[in-house]
Amino acid sequence: MLPPDIEFDPDDTYADGHAGTEFGDDDSTEALVWQLLLLINPGDEETALRQFGAYQDASVDADDVETAWLLKDIIDWTSGFSVQAADSATFIDAIAELVARWNLRIDWGVEDPTDDDFLDTTDVPALMAVAYDRLREYGYSLWTWNTATGASSDVAGDDIHAGWITLSRDDEAMRALAAELGIELRAGNDAF
Repeated sequence: MLPPDIEFDPDDTYADGHAGTEFGDDDSTEALVWQLLLLINPGDEETALRQFGAYQDASVDADDVETAWLLKDIIDWTSGFSVQAADSATFIDAIAELVARWNLRIDWGVEDPTDDDFLDTTDVPALMAVAYDRLREYGYSLWTWNTATGASSDVAGDDIHAGWITLSRDDEAMRALAAELGIELRAGNDAF
């Protein structure tokens, strides 16, 4: 298992817009997925490579499955999240697990974010906005993708929220890459 033979600089800030990005008609979906995995695993090429191998294996039998749906289970709780729309507690746990990679902790604005009273008064989109704001303070961005499109027949896409975290300096690259992969993506403070 080898990553595609592409030039990608995860430290490029893309300050000049999308100029200099290597995305185009010549890029294979595999090359674009590799770049996505590098972005959602900042500084952890080993995890990106492991996930890329799993993606290659899964894509063999997945002709009509959109890229985001194919990656959802591969990256879940390691580099991304996928939670039921009504499951605020699991969202908090998933984000805590993801940000632990960088020794961060999200301040949810309450003493105990697992308290039932708190969980009864919030929802996943509101928590996503809090996480987005807190992560921006540390140079990270929380992203969410539209799960209502391209869902497989056994999954109710509008019943889940899914996404990942990247370095904030890679925001433009993430937007460009998502567009190339056909993933409808939004910042976490503007959840679907």
